[in-house]
Amino acid sequence: MKKLLPILIIILSSLLITREALSLPNCSGVLSFFWKNNCFGTDTLPDKSQYIGEFQNNKFNGQGTLTFADGRKYVGDFKDGFFNGQGSFIMSDGRKYIGEWKDDYPNGQGTDTFPDGTQYLGEFKEGEYNGQGTVTSPDGTQYLGEFKNNLYSGNGTLTFPDGEKYVGEFKDDSKNGQGTLTFPDGSKYVGDFKDGLYNGQGTYTLPDGTHYVGEFKNDSPNGQGTRTFLDGTIQEGIWKDGECISGDC
Repeated sequence: MKKLLPILIIILSSLLITREALSLPNCSGVLSFFWKNNCFGTDTLPDKSQYIGEFQNNKFNGQGTLTFADGRKYVGDFKDGFFNGQGSFIMSDGRKYIGEWKDDYPNGQGTDTFPDGTQYLGEFKEGEYNGQGTVTSPDGTQYLGEFKNNLYSGNGTLTFPDGEKYVGEFKDDSKNGQGTLTFPDGSKYVGDFKDGLYNGQGTYTLPDGTHYVGEFKNDSPNGQGTRTFLDGTIQEGIWKDGECISGDC
């Protein structure tokens, strides 16, 4: 229902535009060419964009539709000539935003849908994904969590179609910080990440129970660590690129 709410608001806004058109007087007379106030009318801008809707103090105020020469279209609320309130914006390539606006920017809750079916649903600030949100790709890949300036940043969950799943911290679209990465075969890494790779302290467990606990660098055991096998055998020492090179190897 939450996903449908922005769409329902836009539908209601469109109906209100029609209703207001009936209740407000048309902008008419010689003076309306120079000054439009508390009326419903049409205005064509120098760049060939066309506005149809409400005017106050000779500015777009209230419900209206602004159609650009290249095919882009905004339908919704205006204040002092800017997109403000609820509205939808359709790009010439078919990309569509439905939600809240402030001073011509998506701001607040909204839905951004791309031509290939990729969709973002969540919070916006000054036109960018900022705050809590969800991105779903056509192949089923989904990220649910925090965003900063259009990027995964903060805590989140990234799930892939094959069942691979990461739960933890992100920075600049990459796994950074503490997290848990689970694979379809049951393998699991729990620990530190940097730039999307195992870096720092962590534990890697195989499906048969064999596990390594220790230091990692660039996805491989590097540094001090211990590997314990299912039969109880232990390798403990210094590791380099996944191989025990000194100690009880």
